[in-house]
Amino acid sequence: MSCANCADTNAEALESLPGVVEADVNYATDEAQVRYNPAAADIDLFYDAIENAGYEPIREKEGDERSGGDTDARDAAREGEIRKQLRLTLFGAVLSAPMLVFLADKFLLGGALVPESVFGIELGWIQFLLATPIQIVLGRPFYVNSYDALVKNRRANMDVLIALGSSTAYGYSIAVLAGLIAGSVYFDTAALILVFITLGNYLEARSKGQAGDALRELLEMEADTATVITDDGEEEIPVEDVAVGDRMKVRPGEQIPTDGVVVDGQSAVDESMVTGESVPVEKREGDEVVGSTINENGVLTVEATKVGADTALQQIVQTVKEAQSRQPDIQNVADRISAYFVPIVIANALLWGLLWFIFPETLANFVAWLPLWDPVAGGSTVVGGTVSVFEFAVIVFASAVLIACPCALGLATPAATMVGTTIGAQNGVLFKGGDVLERAKDVDTVVFDKTGTLTEGEMELTDVIAFDSEGSVVPDGGDPATDGGKLETREERTEEDVLRLAATAESGSEHPLARAIVEGAEERGIDVGEPEEFENVPGQGIRATVGSQEVLVGNRTLLQNNGIDTESAADALERLEREGKTAMLVAIDGDLAGVIADADTVKQSAKGAVSELQGRAIDVMMITGDNERTARAVAEQVGIDPDNVRAGVLPEDKSDAVEAIQSEGRKAMMVGDGVNDAPALAVAYVGTAIGSGTDVAIEAADVTLMRDDPVDVVKAIRISDATLQKIKQNLIWALGYNTAMIPLASLGLLQPVLAAGAMAISSVSVLTNSLLFRRYSPEADYKLLGLFG
Repeated sequence: MSCANCADTNAEALESLPGVVEADVNYATDEAQVRYNPAAADIDLFYDAIENAGYEPIREKEGDERSGGDTDARDAAREGEIRKQLRLTLFGAVLSAPMLVFLADKFLLGGALVPESVFGIELGWIQFLLATPIQIVLGRPFYVNSYDALVKNRRANMDVLIALGSSTAYGYSIAVLAGLIAGSVYFDTAALILVFITLGNYLEARSKGQAGDALRELLEMEADTATVITDDGEEEIPVEDVAVGDRMKVRPGEQIPTDGVVVDGQSAVDESMVTGESVPVEKREGDEVVGSTINENGVLTVEATKVGADTALQQIVQTVKEAQSRQPDIQNVADRISAYFVPIVIANALLWGLLWFIFPETLANFVAWLPLWDPVAGGSTVVGGTVSVFEFAVIVFASAVLIACPCALGLATPAATMVGTTIGAQNGVLFKGGDVLERAKDVDTVVFDKTGTLTEGEMELTDVIAFDSEGSVVPDGGDPATDGGKLETREERTEEDVLRLAATAESGSEHPLARAIVEGAEERGIDVGEPEEFENVPGQGIRATVGSQEVLVGNRTLLQNNGIDTESAADALERLEREGKTAMLVAIDGDLAGVIADADTVKQSAKGAVSELQGRAIDVMMITGDNERTARAVAEQVGIDPDNVRAGVLPEDKSDAVEAIQSEGRKAMMVGDGVNDAPALAVAYVGTAIGSGTDVAIEAADVTLMRDDPVDVVKAIRISDATLQKIKQNLIWALGYNTAMIPLASLGLLQPVLAAGAMAISSVSVLTNSLLFRRYSPEADYKLLGLFG
């Protein structure tokens, strides 16, 4: 497909079939999604309809639902198309290079460099020999597609413009070379149109080559097998054979095969591949679990509730695919213009050619009245000119068609987009496509996911508080016990003592909160040993024996279940939680000994990023699964209005939260890093993935921030704004050159060579304007500097 009109053609062909309810064809991803009645239609019928419309479907094998079809077929087709377009581009470039020299000599040096003939062969015939293979090899796809578009589908697409512009220049040049009409040859124009467009096709095909990788990678996260409990014991079966109601045993370190509910056991489950949150979630009887997440410690018995395409992971894949099928209107501006531009230009050229043939004297007198120059060749012979009436009419037609050459129009958007994406890459911002560059500037709300986006996503030890026998905080200092044995009295315990005992007890755990305590103690120079006994208490904390002392580290429930009063720590716990930290109580031999807190540290650049966005009159929001108190604490640190915080949002509800925000009329950019962010990234007006996030989130997003820096969100918006300004400049140049000179060509005042020259100048202007854009740095807003800013 060469443009949005091609996508519409395929959609109409599919929707015309019996049994098809709806067809959505995406030009950007080269995919079609069809809703149909399987009793009345099948995929082979769809393939035939696409082929009858003049396009080539990639035939995939059926039955492989987990991989989304035979991806090898589409990958092979994509790679084959990239290689084909590259070969065509190189072939055309080699043959057109001499004609570039001829063109430069003709317009810049007045013909001083290139002689009229080479080895006795006239220059026109040399250009003919160079341009003809280009017409045959590079032009064939455009001519075939144009035929299909006009004859089979009765609509004009971008291929029609390209074929018309190139064939007119080529056919007119042959007529001149054969002495049929007066004028100059334009083989160089005919050839360069095809070379430039083919180069654009190669760049486009290459950029599309990475489409779909994210979904395959996401599906590769699925478990391969499940241990199902049967009447005869346990049996390992493929995960696709698991049925709803089956009970599965999941041991520590194993993936949970499919979505289900815990019917026996307790454990912490690492859901980071789905939620993006670094802290494992405690699961017990009655709790729901997500397929493909990892069981950390205890043994779980899980009853399957969703299998196959109904699982959370498969639903995420489907949500992303459906969201990606949406096409923004602005992406196809040039194609929509072309749909009307081509027939209008052809009709105008035919009309004025006919008028000049029928009423040569009347029109010549009208032109003579205008304060302009003389007609081409002085006009036709009936008014004292040097060419016949027919020849003059042909010149008018050829000039009017050539002036509407689509080369500059075709280059206007991709040339600026290519430079814009390069600027982005150089500054750590990757855009998925030109449509994203066009959309991002319109964002009026940025929604940040908290963990891993505004914060580092890694737990760190932040606070250690020790209590005396009266429940008062012990000042830091004193003489800590150094023998590693029992501390005789609570008054002797310092913060270092509390941390040493807690870290030694937690060294038997792999929980991120425990690791943060151990690492924090070691960083403070404390020698962390190993506990004599260790027990994980799911959902509460840990119990360990260090030396001869019993140490408890966990939440209020753990201590209260062991008869320990936690009231004296209430103020400290509330203060730490208000600061956005995770606080844990420490008890030694049945007495409350202290509080230890971990926190996910806010990124240093987060506050600056929020401030810059707000400076652009963009509302900044935060969405997180954390509790309200912690969420508001983080928001306060980075400068986000507490009213713009959405806390306690479940992983599967993030996309709904983003859609709710956008239902208020906002154009939201969602910034996240976890797999569970993928649907939210897809439904957002612009989805942006932090570079440290999961590959699936990155691939599902429209924009990827490679430097893991939220400030790059501002850069992305600046680059988008600058690129759109550049695209508008290019379109003004392309359309301005063409449309301003159509009246001149229609009135017989423009030689075909000047029409071709106007096309060449407009193309050069577009490319030059785009290349000068490379000097822009997104550290500041784009400012237009003169004509070529």
